[in-house]
Parts: sequence; structure tokens; C-alpha cells
Amino acid sequence: MTPHSALRLHVPEPTGRPGAKTDFSYLSISPAGAVRRPPTDTAPADTADLATSLVRVLDDDGKAVGPWAPAMHPERMRRGLRAMMKTRVFDARMLIAQRQKKLSFYMQCLGEEAIAVAHSMALQDGDMCFPTYRQQGLLLARDDISMVEMICQLMSNQRDPIKGRQLPVMYSYKRAGFFSISGNLATQVPQAVGWAMASAIKGDRKIASAWIGDGSTAESDFHTSLTFAHVYRAPVIINVVNNQWAISTFQSIAGGEGTTFAQRGVGVGIASLRVDGNDFLAVYAASQWAAERARNNCGPTLIEWETYRAGPHSTSDDPSKYRPADDWQRFPLGDPIERLKKHLIAIGEWSEAQHEATQKELEAEVIAAQKEAETHGSLLDGRVPSAATMFDDVYKDMPEHLRRQRQQMGV
Repeated sequence: MTPHSALRLHVPEPTGRPGAKTDFSYLSISPAGAVRRPPTDTAPADTADLATSLVRVLDDDGKAVGPWAPAMHPERMRRGLRAMMKTRVFDARMLIAQRQKKLSFYMQCLGEEAIAVAHSMALQDGDMCFPTYRQQGLLLARDDISMVEMICQLMSNQRDPIKGRQLPVMYSYKRAGFFSISGNLATQVPQAVGWAMASAIKGDRKIASAWIGDGSTAESDFHTSLTFAHVYRAPVIINVVNNQWAISTFQSIAGGEGTTFAQRGVGVGIASLRVDGNDFLAVYAASQWAAERARNNCGPTLIEWETYRAGPHSTSDDPSKYRPADDWQRFPLGDPIERLKKHLIAIGEWSEAQHEATQKELEAEVIAAQKEAETHGSLLDGRVPSAATMFDDVYKDMPEHLRRQRQQMGV
């Protein structure tokens, strides 16, 4: 018998490290317009090829091509572009505010703006999103959410709608279909599936949309959620944002090496798509397809959004320690804002002058909102919610032991 070689444990490694350029050939990228668009009632097993190919609409010349190109009015595209620009400006200002110690912590979505903004435009009022901490675009794309209020939450000041009970960036807006963000990884996915099941039980028309990062898909909550979503055909969209990095660990550590996260959906009987997350029109079209599928009782959809986390994981992170500094500039799917801008200019619905004017307008809008929020306090001046508020909004009638604790605290 031929002796076997010694066993070796495989530990995935990223294709780039500081001082060595990333080899992005591991990304399978289909030509724009090349991927088929099946009917929304297609069987999950028949989406196997869609879980490995990449749905793309915008080509290198800024043209919208192929079966996924949506019939989207230019005004809606301009609105989407503006919302993405607003999100990026907001992030940049809040990052500066954190460095000035006006808030304790912040997380950007730099480079990922299209995913939340375009997805939000494919949903309806009453639908519920269960986001992670990088979907602020869901709120900033709306006209009925106050930027001042969002900044007050970040600063945990006297007008913080959550009264300082959540980490900054963990917003909660029931009226906007934005479920309270949890710092615990992956817990929002079973919550979304359960909410969607409840909607179906009640005979409603509302659907749920869950968000999770590539790294968190390694959590057992995610896999349990897929089983429930498949078994009960829950009207839910499960968004896996593959931005290539989970804090300092590359996406392959979560199981992305040699396969796609979308294939996990097909494996458990869920229709799945893999989509260019930096292509605004592809994001909108895929979101619309999945929403229609859910609303027509065809079951859940898992969408893997290929994108890149251009900034640090958070203000506590230094990505220069684990990846090349120029990765985002070299990422083959480009910048979502620049790509939609190029398309709008190509069809005669935008210009460089309009873009520059909009940028200045949004910067002024965000600065004004920040100044107003700071009148209610910031981390610098200590004007925070009273300690008494920790006893509020927990019980309808406060138990006696908590009443005594509050008295002992003198609040």
C-alpha cells in the first residue's frame, strides 16, 4: 500500500496584504448584460447558475444593457444618485465629528452606498428592513427621516430618540420600516424571517428584508434562518453584503473561498442571485425581482451583493495593518456613485456641473444638520439623557424593586 502524505490543515489567506497588491482574479465577473433574468416564480433549483454568475447592468461605457436593465425613469435615478452622494457626505462629516470626540464611535458604508439606497427604492411602505450597522443609506434615501435626529442618536445627546441606549449608528425607526439594529452578529436574520412568517400568517402584503455581512454568515443563526425561510416559504429577502472583509478577516475565512455565499441559498432550497453591488441599476432590478417574488408567495430570495468595504471596519479599526492601501481604487467593480453618474451623463440626464453643485448643496445640508444637532449636546459637553431614562420604556407598570432602585439612585 502506498503511504499517504501527512495531513495538512488548510487556513485560507487573502490574495493581498500590505506591501503586496491584491489579486482580484478570485472574483468571478460576468460581462454586463450577459446573465439571464428568469421569471419571478422560477424554482429555487433553477437559480443555481445565477448564484455563481454576476448580474450586471452597467457596462464600462455607462450603458444599461441586458435583460436586467430596469425601466427606471431618469428622475428616480437622479434621486438615487443624490441619496448615495448624501450618504457619503454624511459619513465623511460624522467621521470627522468622531475624531473631534463629539461622538464615541462611527461606521461608514463608503463604497457600498448603492446597495442600501437602490434596495430601499424597490420596497414599499410597510415593508420591514432588519439591517446591520452599514445600511444608513436606507434612512438617508428617505425624505421623512430627520438628519438632525440621526446625528442626535450618534451623539447620544438630550434629543437622542433612543435615549443613549444604543451604540452610535444603531438606529431604530419603526415608522420607516427600519428595525432596531443589534450589535449581536446575525441575530437580525432570524428576526426578519420570523417577522415575514408573521406577515404571511396574518394574510398581509408586507415583506421583510434582512441584511448580513459575509463574515457573519458563519454564525449558526444565519443557517437556522435559511432553514425556516425555505420550509415556510417566508416572504423575505436575505441580503448578504460581501464587502470582502469582516473586520480584519478576509471573506474566505467565512467560507467564501472557491464558492459563493449565494450558493448557500440554493443548497437549502432558496432562490439565489449573485449581483454587482456597485451597479445601482443591477441592485434595483434584483431587489425588485426578489420583492415581487416574496409578495407573490413564491418564497424567499437570497442575494449576495459583491462590493468592497472602502473604509475601515469602524473608527476603532486600522485596515492598513491587514490589506493594501489602494485596494478600493483597484477593485474591479468600481465606485457606485461614479458609475451611476457616468450613466446619467451618457443618456443626457446629468452633467459635471450639476454633480458639483449637488455635492456642495449636500455638504451644506449635512453641516447645517450637524450644527443643529450639536445645540442639543454632544459627547464633548456631557449633555446626555438622564440616568432616570434607563428605567423608562421597559415595563408598562414599573415593578417595585425597580422603583426602589430608582429612588436609591436619586433620579
